[in-house]
Amino acid sequence: MDMRKLVGQNFARLRQDRGLTQEEVEARSGFSQQYLSNLERGKRNPTIITLYELAQALEVSHVELVLPPSDEP
Repeated sequence: MDMRKLVGQNFARLRQDRGLTQEEVEARSGFSQQYLSNLERGKRNPTIITLYELAQALEVSHVELVLPPSDEP
């Protein structure tokens, strides 16, 4: 899987699991809503520092943003 899409899917899932909008993450992280939208659609190639900062905004480990999907139902 393309890592950009994987990160975007994980970010969107984690954000939604926490009941956050892109605008709320924007306020927490400083990344624009447009950037977050592009990230979720796999259109951005975030740096390690960006992954770390986004993970902090979601209050998760940065590792969760790069984990492949589990095979569990």
